Parts: sequence; structure tokens; C-alpha cells
Amino acid sequence: MAPSSFELILFGFILLLPFLYETSRTFRYYFKFIVFYGIVTFIATIFIPIFLLRPRSLKNLVLSSYFCNYISCLLGLRWELRGKEHLNQDVACIIIANHQSSLDLLGMFHLWPIMNRCTAVAKKELFYAWPFGLAAWLSGLIFIDRLNSEKARSVINTASKQSKDEKFKLWIFPEGTRRNTGEIHPFKKGAFYAAINAQLPILPVVFSSYYFLSNKEKRFDSGHIVITTLPLISTKGLNKDDVVSLMEKTRNVMSEVFHATSTEVQLALPSDKPYIE
Repeated sequence: MAPSSFELILFGFILLLPFLYETSRTFRYYFKFIVFYGIVTFIATIFIPIFLLRPRSLKNLVLSSYFCNYISCLLGLRWELRGKEHLNQDVACIIIANHQSSLDLLGMFHLWPIMNRCTAVAKKELFYAWPFGLAAWLSGLIFIDRLNSEKARSVINTASKQSKDEKFKLWIFPEGTRRNTGEIHPFKKGAFYAAINAQLPILPVVFSSYYFLSNKEKRFDSGHIVITTLPLISTKGLNKDDVVSLMEKTRNVMSEVFHATSTEVQLALPSDKPYIE
């Protein structure tokens, strides 16, 4: 039986894939993100029945992370963790991390088996991106409406108190919007109010710059990312008047580490792959 026109076109496209991947930066950019989102969606779909057996359990995040870790290898990303001793402490805290891209999720998957009991605050729009959103909710993620600041604060405050009572870590991106511009942008105050209200320490987590990624240039190369976890910052005895100083202190120590690790990774690059912010 002779192959159909569709089968011939499909076969030709498959043969063309390696050539396009190696020669077209734009094709490689979109192809890698399709692989990333596609595999995450597939894993979310097959795990939903398992998550339904223990809905809202933080163990679901640890389980899924073991499988999602392989995505980084396919994309050519290598995560290096420093300060592990700060991350695997069995204490309730609020994790403050910089936010550069949706690829941060892969870094979090790398850390979840170490953090063990940890959940994250995410924008509510992600909940409607099913099946991922449903799987995330079943795994205990907390969704907030960024357009309703009062309600968002209330949800975060409730989550932080629950974190203290149930002794788990709460991951927050205080920059709000992800921006890969080679710096850590100003923080929003909500996470720091919550930390002080619940008297929870802050655990800074810093991802080095995503030098290999540029949405503007449609560039997504292989990359090495250093994740640095820093010592806990105590909020004991602080009140709402200390929010700004606590926020600035946290951002300053994180910015210092961010620039140091980003420069280190930059200097380690081959001469034919210069660093571009």
C-alpha cells in the first residue's frame, strides 16, 4: 500500500527536524518550550488519578519532581545547588526566590526532593491551564488573584500561618512578574508582611542569570544554572514597621549572590559562546 501524501509530508518533516534544530535558533527556541510544556502536561495528566487519592498532599510535588527532573536533561540545562544545608532544614519558613522564566519550575523540581514539605504561591491563571493547573492544585499549590491585592494578601497570610502550624515551607516569588533582564527587580511587600505576621524566618533562594535564554532574540541554548540557598533571615520580634528594611535586606543579599554566581557562570562559558544579557 503506497504511503499517503500526509505520511510523506510527516516523514519529510521528521527528517528535517535535526537540521532545523541545529541551524535555526528560532526553531530551537520554540521546539524546546514545546518539549518542556508538552512533557509537563503529559506527566500532569498521568499523575492526576494518583493525586486524587491524596488531594492537596505536598508529597505529590515530590513524586512529580522525580519524573520532571528529566526534562532539564532533554533541554540541555544543568542545575547546581549550593547551600543545601540551609534548604533541607526541617523548619517552617517562607522561601523568597528571584523569578526569571517559567523554567524556574524546572529548578524547583530539582529542589523539591530536598525541600520535601514545600508548596508555592502562583497566579490563579495557572489553575485554568488544565491539566497542569488541576494537578498543581491537587499537589497543594496556592493560587492568588494578583489583580485583587487585598484578597491576595489574605490568602498569603493564611498560608503562612498554616505553614507555621503544619511545619512546611512556602515558596513565593516577590518580584511578581518573571523578567529575565540580568538583575533582581524590586520586591512586593506581601511576602514580608506575611513572614512578620507569622513570625516565620525567610529563606532566600537565588537562581543565577539565564544567560542562555532570550525571548526577544528567540534564543534557548544549553545552560548551567547555579541555585544558591542562603542562611535563614529571622523575623523574630519584628513588626510591620520593619517590612521595608527586611525586604531591602533580603533583596540586597540576594542581588549580591545573583551577580556573583552569574559572573562565575559567564566566565566559565566557552569563548565562542559569549554571555549576552
